[in-house]
Amino acid sequence: MADPIAFEACIKLVMSLDTLTPAPAQPKRLDGLFRDLARFHPRRPAYELQDLIWAVWTNHPDPHADQAMEQAINAMALKHFDMAHLVLDALIDARADWSEAWNKRATLHFIRGEDAKAVGDIMETLRREPRHFGAISGFAQICLRNGREADALAAFEVALGINPHLEGVAALVAEMHARGGRVLH
Repeated sequence: MADPIAFEACIKLVMSLDTLTPAPAQPKRLDGLFRDLARFHPRRPAYELQDLIWAVWTNHPDPHADQAMEQAINAMALKHFDMAHLVLDALIDARADWSEAWNKRATLHFIRGEDAKAVGDIMETLRREPRHFGAISGFAQICLRNGREADALAAFEVALGINPHLEGVAALVAEMHARGGRVLH
């Protein structure tokens, strides 16, 4: 179980993301993609926009960093979690400004059931990229796993505010509301 103080700090951050701007290291190309994604009827199909955003997030102009990210993703897919952790730690040490390095390590911690560590890395991700709907949704999943349904619902709704085309999240939010879920924040 994750530290309640970490949950409170993270939900506070999630609820204030609209006041934050992406770190200067975030590619400017993302701005237009997010503007289009936020539309009810985007110019491109939503799945294309999401794929492009993820591609921008997971690629780095430094070929060594880019290669390390690919190595970490492959290690996670093969369940070589210790190797993935070593690569991601080194990547964060070398490229602390890269939000996706933090997010991938948060994902690894989540897979391993290390919720407190995952929450910490999610916060680092969101400080660099406050539009990271994947990290926000990941935090919501951690909240659900820890019995914090109101926080999960609030986080899912923030993620939908950034990307209204997250169909699985929208369905889950509708289900939570149907069961009487209330956002307390």
